[in-house]
Amino acid sequence: MRKVILGAMFGTVLLGGCNELKRGSDQNVKAEIKGQEVAVLTAPPNVPPPIARKHNTKLIVNLEVIEKKMNIAKGVEYTFWTFGGTVPGSFIRIKEGDEVEFHFKNHPSSKMPHNIDLHAVTGPGGGAAASFTSPGHESVFSFKALNPGLFVYHCATAPVGMHIANGMYGLILVEPREGLPKVDREYYVMQGDFYTKGKFGIQGYQPFDMEKAIDERPTYVVFNGSTNSMTGENALKAGVGETIRLFVGNGGPNLVSSFHVIGEIFDTVFPEGGSVPNHNIQTTLVPAGGAAIVEFKVEVPGNLVLVDHSIFRTFNKGSLGLIKVEGPENKAIYSGKTADNVYLPEGGAIQKIKEKEEVALAQNLDDQLKLGKNIFLQNCAACHQPDGKGIKGAFPPLANSDWLNTNVRQAISAVKNGLSGEIRVNGEVYNGVMPALDLSDEDIANVLTYVYNSWGNKKNTIKPRDVKAVPEKSTDLGEH
Repeated sequence: MRKVILGAMFGTVLLGGCNELKRGSDQNVKAEIKGQEVAVLTAPPNVPPPIARKHNTKLIVNLEVIEKKMNIAKGVEYTFWTFGGTVPGSFIRIKEGDEVEFHFKNHPSSKMPHNIDLHAVTGPGGGAAASFTSPGHESVFSFKALNPGLFVYHCATAPVGMHIANGMYGLILVEPREGLPKVDREYYVMQGDFYTKGKFGIQGYQPFDMEKAIDERPTYVVFNGSTNSMTGENALKAGVGETIRLFVGNGGPNLVSSFHVIGEIFDTVFPEGGSVPNHNIQTTLVPAGGAAIVEFKVEVPGNLVLVDHSIFRTFNKGSLGLIKVEGPENKAIYSGKTADNVYLPEGGAIQKIKEKEEVALAQNLDDQLKLGKNIFLQNCAACHQPDGKGIKGAFPPLANSDWLNTNVRQAISAVKNGLSGEIRVNGEVYNGVMPALDLSDEDIANVLTYVYNSWGNKKNTIKPRDVKAVPEKSTDLGEH
């Protein structure tokens, strides 16, 4: 059985039932406040350092609303309404029993009034009524941190859904009195669904689409405000043997997240950011307006892939991130591929084929086109369509494709090694994953020759030697 690496996070106050909860809350109200300090806020994916003090204090939180244009995807600009200039908003870390003096500021350049509803607040609107603030103004209110946990905050100004859909959400952690168990790394990840006039990947500025939002038809579903917030150079980092704690939130406004890390099992999960731990979890539900804390130890190197396991959202709407784990391999835990054998399910004894039919070798261009068409219909037509026109926004067209016709070697590599990430085809951006096809060099040459000689493409002829000349590459993006 996999070792559970981290203990209970928020103590045992819940185990005594409602009476214990009430006594705990009463104690919080009466707790002595010593001095004051200004809270450290961080932009995602960073988290403020753990709270070292053993006493409660008056904590000053300064949070500013800024309306600004940022990229939601490469080449796609959107007007976000932000807490602290980022989506999600700044991470706030306080201690159970603290007295929080909240300074809520709305930048003079804003066009809209805004407020904040903190789910960690016991009081009308979670602070929304007290924090309603016009552009160029500042509102101040205070609250007592009564309940430990991980809580969402968001704007609650009408129309509430529109404010949230434009990125107005974040997380506030109320650490329990005894603090949290130490881990090596903590990260801040928050999912959101976005609704633009243009389809996924359409370049240029894209305005908000209220009709799509009401119908719950998001154009983008992303982590930390964009499709590339945690990929490439922005990928999260860890080392073999380290323990990781992810503070995971879901701003919504509509979708429930099925949060999963490909290549790991959560040793401990605190569902909905609460106090009762669960162990050995594969995927955890994070409701809109909710949160979860997941903890795990990384034992082997490679790319761990963060996804919403409502999987089309990940590969077609953008909810994908990476944790790059570096360090020594451990073959006892994960060997990698150790063999690639021929599989004959009916048994080798009955696989009797005439010698001339054992290997279908093309003798001329007509043979290549005939064999290539069969391979295309068996392996490619479901996504790229029998007429090669693809599916707009999902699978790029092969018909009259500038991407194919520009570089034959990249086309060969896509079939041979697979392809992931953004590509531009005939003026539109596609961001998905094409798996490597288990085809021979002969088959790849034939199917590409068929594609190149169809639907208005350049009439290239690909030979097996051309395929062999393209090097093989490995990938870490496979589901486990």
